[in-house]
Amino acid sequence: MKILFYSIHQYDKSILESANSKNFEMQFTELSLNENTTNLVYGFDAVSLFTSDSATETILEKLFANGVRYIALRSVGSDHIALAKAKSLGMKVANVPAYSPYSVAEHAVTLLLALNRKIVFGQQLMNHGNFELDQLVGVDIHKKTVGIIGTGKIGGAFAKIMNGFGCRLLAYDLIEDQTLIKETKIKYASLEAVCQHADIISIHCPLNTFTKYLFNELVFQFMKKGMILINTARGGIINTEDLLTALDNGTISAAGLDVYENEKKIFGNDHKAKRINDDLFARLRSYPNVLLTGHQAFLTQEALLGIATTTFENLALWSEGKTCENELF
Repeated sequence: MKILFYSIHQYDKSILESANSKNFEMQFTELSLNENTTNLVYGFDAVSLFTSDSATETILEKLFANGVRYIALRSVGSDHIALAKAKSLGMKVANVPAYSPYSVAEHAVTLLLALNRKIVFGQQLMNHGNFELDQLVGVDIHKKTVGIIGTGKIGGAFAKIMNGFGCRLLAYDLIEDQTLIKETKIKYASLEAVCQHADIISIHCPLNTFTKYLFNELVFQFMKKGMILINTARGGIINTEDLLTALDNGTISAAGLDVYENEKKIFGNDHKAKRINDDLFARLRSYPNVLLTGHQAFLTQEALLGIATTTFENLALWSEGKTCENELF
């Protein structure tokens, strides 16, 4: 099997090379998959994609026409690929359903603590010689009500961390995790109820047709005044325009975002020599109470190794003519 890996960076190339125990023939490109880069797949049996890639119906047709039959995603989420089209073409698609959940959960906690204790702002003041404390007052996280949207592996890991802080936990998910309830005493409620009572909300659900803009003007109206919002899941779960309004009126006192709804052309690239042509992103970045990171929540050695290992396990099963359990249909 010959595999083309799209959207490769220095941080994952060496790990992927070391995880190739089957000695597959591989080629790497820093380019993302889009309509202008489909010509690279000629002669390859499989492609491996990341969240920055775009596999629309048209693109999948081009991949198939050039001989690609297998798509190994290096992510949990699959919102960047037209799954129904891949299925109709007879292509095999598999994801990485689980890697270190602590990587993302711990990053969510990092954003929360940095915002609450005004770490970045404090450093900015110190860099200008201002060591006054008047503008750096935070609150105790202990005994605060934390709402968790999605209690899968990552949301569950986040819940356990916040339970360790002594927080009261609320959750919104279509499936209640009975083990998590026993371990943390988390209580499941409606989205409206979580928003009404939570001092902090952290998003850990997938992006799909149901969760697209799940957080919008209506939902923000339910929220407790001055709450903190964290999103390390997918940018499209939050309507950014409505988020800015909620920041302006004080509904949200601070937002920690590792994702952004229009991030594909921004995150993972070097823009020092060119302007980012996105006015909405520029407005979001201008808020002093918004902390943005560039989709790096997953970025730990443990997570990268887990992603690489599972990716090659999926490819190995396909190369042997077998079905792998991580196939998405």
